[in-house]
Amino acid sequence: MSTIIPLATKPSKAKQTPEQLPADLQVDVAELSQFEQIASPAPQPDAEWISQLNLEVPRNNVQCFSLVDRITKRILDIVIATGLLLVLWPAMLLTAIAVKLTSPGPVIFKQKRVGLNLRKKNSDRRLEELGPPENEEERRLLEEDRRNKYSYGKQFTLYKFRTMRNDAERNGAQFAVKGDCRVTTVGRFMRKTRLDELPQLWNVLRGEMSMVGPRPERPEFIKGLSEEIPDYIQRLGLKPGLTGLAQIENGYDNDIESFRRKVTYDLMYLQNCCLWNDIKVLFRTIRVVITGSGAL
Repeated sequence: MSTIIPLATKPSKAKQTPEQLPADLQVDVAELSQFEQIASPAPQPDAEWISQLNLEVPRNNVQCFSLVDRITKRILDIVIATGLLLVLWPAMLLTAIAVKLTSPGPVIFKQKRVGLNLRKKNSDRRLEELGPPENEEERRLLEEDRRNKYSYGKQFTLYKFRTMRNDAERNGAQFAVKGDCRVTTVGRFMRKTRLDELPQLWNVLRGEMSMVGPRPERPEFIKGLSEEIPDYIQRLGLKPGLTGLAQIENGYDNDIESFRRKVTYDLMYLQNCCLWNDIKVLFRTIRVVITGSGAL
């Protein structure tokens, strides 16, 4: 991941063309256009409490971690997820009973989410064998087919306690909004206290998720978000998390600017992921659960 730092320049009355600039500052117009596309309007993350690792080489994904770091993170996931299941199973049982008694439909809500993506950017074996496409239409079809094939990352089934009516998506997939009428009374309480997230501890034990990481997104939304937000796919370089830096600082995201901020926080976490920062995130998650902040 590259970081773009704007240069401070003195104000000028006359607007200079690239040809009028000094030789060492001249840039290609196409490169300038590409720069403008990459630059994100999202504000820089302000989580000063995260320890900065100051890496010499930016991380692309979890494979950039040392073997010790990867093993330590996995052990932390197993220990904490197991401990929480042993301690919170009475609360989970009561939650399941409440869901069953107050709303028709299944207690556990299952949904496909996109997980870890270790595929290199723009890598496609067919491109190496057949060469680049000859025209724009062929390129578009090949890219679309590649995205459908790989689905951007490894898909898995996420488990939650159901918080909405059983027919909540009869009109198709859609984001939740504040005051969403599809959310049940018990579901609203579960969302505020994060009780609905507890079944995801099973996803953590299965190795599909981590205790700390980016929020897993639905495959229906990935394509649009990746086209709208630069570097969105890079956040999939880590396993999705039950909690995370973006979840704490940004809360629930349901508009494009919120998603932009989430990506910024997720990429910040990728570059600074370590045991100490994971512990910090977990303790701050306790405060979020107690206050109910960021819930819809």
